[in-house]
Amino acid sequence: MSKNLFITGTGTDVGKTYVTGLIVKKLKESGRNAAYYKAAMSGNCRRENGSLIPGDALQVQTVSGIGQPLEEMCPYVYETAVSPHLASRIEGNPVKMEAVKAGFEIVCGKYDYVTMEGSGGIICPVCFDEAKIQLEDVIRELGLSCLVIADAGLGTINSVVLTVEYMRAKKIPVKGIIFNHFHPGDVMEEDNLRMCEYLTGIQVLACVGDGDTELAMDAEALAALYE
Repeated sequence: MSKNLFITGTGTDVGKTYVTGLIVKKLKESGRNAAYYKAAMSGNCRRENGSLIPGDALQVQTVSGIGQPLEEMCPYVYETAVSPHLASRIEGNPVKMEAVKAGFEIVCGKYDYVTMEGSGGIICPVCFDEAKIQLEDVIRELGLSCLVIADAGLGTINSVVLTVEYMRAKKIPVKGIIFNHFHPGDVMEEDNLRMCEYLTGIQVLACVGDGDTELAMDAEALAALYE
């Protein structure tokens, strides 16, 4: 049976997918059979034949070097760059929990460490019209614990604390925080790290700088986060 972990962010465009790629890469390079999964992806481009490219999955595959095929990484792929619930309203093919769970179980049956990435921040409606499915419902249905990815810059104290407190209120386990776009020695960003740890009681496990190709975290400590 695989060990699994969910990656969420404090919002859109904090670099959640890139950091996820580095996480999967670290697992792979430590000799672990690692894979990636995401329930729904929006804002994707089309191939010449008209089919949609699951862009986040491709980025993780490229960054990590895993051989997992793209077609098993995400059951719902949309072109419109909006929340999945709105993208499916525009394009059709709304997210169904049973399909997300079935795809996840297939991946879990093939790989030992499965990293699942969320869409946007933690408060993301995955489906709304046909069924009311929030991202937190997917996390709970699959029984996952989480890492929170945050931008290291201005405003992150507010977004990190609000995200963590919301997740606590919803009884979603948070294993740690990773800062992205971090600049070592920057007084504000260093203070952001300390304040986020103090206000949440949760450790910042690693910091990722722009252009980093490795996650500065021990592979054994990373693997121990998976359940």
